[in-house]
Amino acid sequence: MRWRVKKAKKATRARAEGDVEPGRRGRLTEEAKDRLAQMREDAVAADVPVDGDRWSTWGDADQGPKPHPSWLVTDLSAVDRELGIVKTGKEADVFLLERAMPGTDRSCLLAAKRYRSNDHRLFHRDAGYLEGRRMRRSREMRAMTNRSAFGRNLIAERWAVAEFAALTTLWQRGAPVPYPVQRDGTELLLEFVGKDGAAAPRLAQLRPEPDELVDLWRQLVDALTVMASAGLAHGDLSAFNLMVHDGELVVIDLPQVVDLAANPRGPEFLERDVRNVAGWFTARGLQPELAEPREVTEVLLDAAGLR
Repeated sequence: MRWRVKKAKKATRARAEGDVEPGRRGRLTEEAKDRLAQMREDAVAADVPVDGDRWSTWGDADQGPKPHPSWLVTDLSAVDRELGIVKTGKEADVFLLERAMPGTDRSCLLAAKRYRSNDHRLFHRDAGYLEGRRMRRSREMRAMTNRSAFGRNLIAERWAVAEFAALTTLWQRGAPVPYPVQRDGTELLLEFVGKDGAAAPRLAQLRPEPDELVDLWRQLVDALTVMASAGLAHGDLSAFNLMVHDGELVVIDLPQVVDLAANPRGPEFLERDVRNVAGWFTARGLQPELAEPREVTEVLLDAAGLR
């Protein structure tokens, strides 16, 4: 009888300290998970600010590198308001977001990039890019391989994590990339590249004059050199994921960033990047000798310490 009393006291003490009760072992059922998720959504919906779509998620997210830019609103009491969609894509959509402090004139425009996890076509070439990226658990690897709902969400989040980490590294090294404001799950908030709510044009939309073409090519080679010195290749570089803002080239869309040392196909991805953009520039009049892909690739591999 005495041991039962001791056991009951121990269980009571454990519950008081926040431990899980022994009789409630095991995982939540799918029904219980759905009910819990709905409860959380209802709780969030009940706390919507009057002059916005949501309260700032800054305090709950992985935050960008310090020092934070002076234009960025980091107050936890700030409000986020969506102003429209900027771009739709196969893997993610980009929205224009305003983050403002109510009752003041302090605000900033952000690009909210939200990866989709419900599309089976999500990053159809992801296997090659994932080489060299560590997986924490075999269960996660199996889920991603089988493309279960859980696995697809993991893939989307891994791309968001990879892009945020790459942008953070490159920003700190002075590369021309948008400032990575924060990451919350599969949503990235980035510096908005544009003016008065209008996004800067993609390089593919422009027809630069000869002098401007040479200048943009040199800017691009400098940017790729900074990336290579950080051990990174874009992985999917083209004129469609380069923006030009006030004459300055900006590299965007880096979820498929490649670790040149860890990925056995790293040099292959790098050379493909160079060929893609060199072909665009020479097709628009750049002298071929200035953009010889093999020579540029060799220079970048030297910068990466792989030659």
